[in-house]
Amino acid sequence: MTTTHKTGTREEWLAARLDLLNAEKELTRRSDEIARQRQELPWVRVDKTYRFETEQGSATLADLFAGRSQLLVYHFMFGPDYKAGCPSCSSIADGFDGFEVHLANHDVRLMAISRAPLAKLQEYKRRMGWTFPWASSAGSDFNFDFNISFTEQQQREGTVEYNYQRGRHAMDAVPAPEPVAQFAETCGTDPSTYARDRPGLSAFVLEDGDVYHTYSTYARGLDGLWGMYQWLDRAPKGRNETGIWWRRHDEYEKR
Repeated sequence: MTTTHKTGTREEWLAARLDLLNAEKELTRRSDEIARQRQELPWVRVDKTYRFETEQGSATLADLFAGRSQLLVYHFMFGPDYKAGCPSCSSIADGFDGFEVHLANHDVRLMAISRAPLAKLQEYKRRMGWTFPWASSAGSDFNFDFNISFTEQQQREGTVEYNYQRGRHAMDAVPAPEPVAQFAETCGTDPSTYARDRPGLSAFVLEDGDVYHTYSTYARGLDGLWGMYQWLDRAPKGRNETGIWWRRHDEYEKR
């Protein structure tokens, strides 16, 4: 079978590759500049007291730093009524164990936080075979204050504020988009309940006993953390998607 993709000689490939290399270098330089802009954002002191349930017991936000000066929180979609964690968040979290130890030895604590009770999180963590720290914010305003959890009233009134936009988002559409309905089913809940939690990442710093919020990102802003996509973007056919294809890692057929 003859390929439908453009083909060429090794010399033609090398010329095209060198053009691409220039574009990749420019992207790297631009990415470095954006990283500097992130680090230059003003810090906002967190004056509110939040409490979390961890494997070590009740903890404050400052306690979560565990001796480090920086804290990266992955807002994992696992609402109190879910029976399992979001498949997309689960795919992202599959990479956490590999680099969590490196971050911990570079003054950065990485952990996930969800609204589900700690017992549910621990059970799911055992199922997935993960070891990274995961805290429950059940009963706390933390998720709501950082705009990754919402009330039924906010959904109904179209006043959800997510990814720095206020209004009705795609996840809140009625009827629910197929991916939302599909994921909700795999989490053992309905689309509206599933959509009351969203994914995100927030960064904090601890200085002289005070915690400051430094950065948050949501939605496609998490692409860089989603390891499988970084690999697919370098594969011959790229992401090659026509719909939701990924599963929790223990749900694929063995090959």
